[in-house]
Amino acid sequence: MDRTQILLVGLPIFLFFSDVFNLFSPPPPSKPTTHHHHHHHPSIQPNPQTTTHIQEPILDFPTQKQSGIGPIGVGNTVNIDFCTSCSYKGNAVTVKNMLEAEFPGINVVLANYPAPLPKRLLSKVVPVVQFGLIITISAGEQIFPRLGITPPPWYYSLRSNRFGSMASIWLLGNFLQSFLQSSGAFEVYCNGDLIFSKLQQKRFPGEIELRDLVSRTIANPRYV
Repeated sequence: MDRTQILLVGLPIFLFFSDVFNLFSPPPPSKPTTHHHHHHHPSIQPNPQTTTHIQEPILDFPTQKQSGIGPIGVGNTVNIDFCTSCSYKGNAVTVKNMLEAEFPGINVVLANYPAPLPKRLLSKVVPVVQFGLIITISAGEQIFPRLGITPPPWYYSLRSNRFGSMASIWLLGNFLQSFLQSSGAFEVYCNGDLIFSKLQQKRFPGEIELRDLVSRTIANPRYV
């Protein structure tokens, strides 16, 4: 066996016996631990007489009440008087929702703006005339002889087309009654002050315009 073969065979055998020797040999003694001596310094108590309280400065930010939106609506009332027979209720509800969103806590009251007294009185007469004509057309042959009155010429004209005449009288009477009951008003009051009038300006208010008017009136009660 030459040296190369001896080396190749002997090296693994040597490594095997060295591992076996290390396995059964006792572990080396542990290193002694060094104890660090901690010097306890007496804690210094702060003197309550010498402590100063630092008060944080209060920053004056503009509140919602100062800026004219938000809780500024509390305690304020907006009255919207509109014409119910003119189908203005949808516009009034839209304005009401807008004001309640822009001015939380504000009280928005919706009410009907009545027509002038003469128009209201005439509107009460229209249904009476309406039903009187319909009854006359349908039963005029019995009514006129009992009253001893000769039927007028217009009666025969309406009588010739009875159902068409009664339908026309019904529709025309309803239209006339609605016209007499309508006022065409959309009046907005803020805390009792009139800030917008459709009767005067002949138009509806814009949402931004009405919001500014309410905000200015609340901030400055003298503003109209």
